[in-house]
Amino acid sequence: MTGHVTAAHERGVTTLALDAPGSRNALSAGLVAEVSDALADCAKDRAVRAVVLTHTGSTFSAGADLKAPPSPYAFVSLLRQIVELPKPVVARVTGHVRAGGLGLLAACDVAVAGPEADFALTEVRIGVAPAMISLTLLPRLEPRAAARYYLTGERFDAAEAARIGLVTQAADDVDAALAPVLDGMRRASPRGLAEAKKLVTARVLETFERDAEDLVQRSASLFASAEAREGMTAFLERRDPVWVL
Repeated sequence: MTGHVTAAHERGVTTLALDAPGSRNALSAGLVAEVSDALADCAKDRAVRAVVLTHTGSTFSAGADLKAPPSPYAFVSLLRQIVELPKPVVARVTGHVRAGGLGLLAACDVAVAGPEADFALTEVRIGVAPAMISLTLLPRLEPRAAARYYLTGERFDAAEAARIGLVTQAADDVDAALAPVLDGMRRASPRGLAEAKKLVTARVLETFERDAEDLVQRSASLFASAEAREGMTAFLERRDPVWVL
């Protein structure tokens, strides 16, 4: 593959790497489209038993690309595509994850994060809120932790991410931790995996059916607000927005 996503295949596992380190793997329209196309190819390929979603560079994803964002519907569609893919999607995280990147991570079935990983829901600091990514985050996160990190934008580490349900495991050696997970998936039947995934994702998909349109509209309204314009301008200018006390 070319562009912002690279692919490699080994023993039934296709690894898709977000490969736009110059933009910290920000979720641009182009990157979202490429990930979606790659997942569609994996869904059709009988040789693919599982998908690993990872990254190049020191950042898994910095969240939405403020200069070239995807449409809200395209991003929600990608989140749902990961959840509905008839093959497990496993996140391998060895770097920073911010904002929309956490929604991508939460859409995955299994996630393992290394000691270099850290996380933050930074939306409130630029005048918006984690609206669309709530579709995948809120069914997984411990409620008190969700409230804290939604409201403060604080950074937290891999151990905390595991404690609150964002990732499956924090590990000193991510690849060693993933080895038995991927071996188990290689030993599973394709139909067994697909049907088992339906069971564990049913509650997440209920949120899409119930809330997706409302959250898309809410996100669009927030991003069109004066506060968001100030917040995004301040971010790009590397200064505090006017509301910081």
